[in-house]
Amino acid sequence: QVQLVESGGGLVQPGGSLRLSCAASGNIVNIYAMRWYRQAPGKQRELVATITSGGTTNYADSVKGRFTISRDISKNTVYLQMNSLNPEDTAVYYCNAAQFRALYWGQGTQVTVSS
Repeated sequence: QVQLVESGGGLVQPGGSLRLSCAASGNIVNIYAMRWYRQAPGKQRELVATITSGGTTNYADSVKGRFTISRDISKNTVYLQMNSLNPEDTAVYYCNAAQFRALYWGQGTQVTVSS
């Protein structure tokens, strides 16, 4: 009973930046981790970044140094700041929330990096 709504995707040139947002609503108590995944057409879904309830962050090797996951607890929102984007970052990006005995997913937001 958690709803996630992503926003912020779009078309950006190589080297550009985007900030994705994921707003959570519903029964949002005791969410232990928020994650961003991405999936390109015909490819496996990839874990991009994680932030835990304690504030610990982890990143895929492919995005380390370029992406930053953060949260605004007062707004029930997690962000993914994406810098130095390249065409390999093109994918649908999904927000995920982990709660005890449950996982929730957003609808996804398209990120396209192209010149």
